[in-house]
Amino acid sequence: MSKPHTIEAFDEELEQIRLGVQSMGGLVEQAILLAARALEHRDEDLAGEVVRNDRAIDDAEHDINTKVVRLLALRQPQAEDLRVVVAVMKMAGELERIGDYAKNMAKRVPVLSSGAVIDGAAGALRRQARLVGQMLKDMLDSLATLDPTLARDVITRDVEVDDMTNALFREFITHMMEDPRNITACLHYVFIAKNIERMGDLVTHGAEQVIFVAEGTPAQPRDKGRSTATIPAPES
Repeated sequence: MSKPHTIEAFDEELEQIRLGVQSMGGLVEQAILLAARALEHRDEDLAGEVVRNDRAIDDAEHDINTKVVRLLALRQPQAEDLRVVVAVMKMAGELERIGDYAKNMAKRVPVLSSGAVIDGAAGALRRQARLVGQMLKDMLDSLATLDPTLARDVITRDVEVDDMTNALFREFITHMMEDPRNITACLHYVFIAKNIERMGDLVTHGAEQVIFVAEGTPAQPRDKGRSTATIPAPES
């Protein structure tokens, strides 16, 4: 027989889930920054650490989902309470996917370490990753305080991530056209830039969930930067 949905019991269990999301988010933020550092410094050992540590992120998501299922089954939350539970479960899934993108970045380090050096590429990608990492930190802070204003600020910053991606795409296309020996490295960098852009999208999804929980209505459609699908090749 299900336990009654008491306010005290529900709040205590939900707080444990929120803390789990915050802790998981910290692991993901660290993965982003370490993967970008490994890329910039061609540090294969650090890249391997990022790949290995992804297991902890996966385990954290599993733990959160297990607690959510238990909460739904035993407490049977309704209305606003249910909205909170569903939102944090979605955030855990988004954090896990961001962790996967960081792991993918780290996996490319050994290949790039032995390939052509593209001046400024790794540093630019690290700056892009830092921006997403700060967005993630602020998104988690907005969740902790249910601050929709901070969540909206996070969402607006995603346009800058999109613009950085577009600029990097143009730069990498130029490098490939100038010297075919740059093609392999630049293709890897293109994938990394796109993955970082996708991380930013997932962070904004989390911020939208904060707004939904705090205000009870979905966030308004957000502005987006120009799509990389429309970037023309430079003229030769």
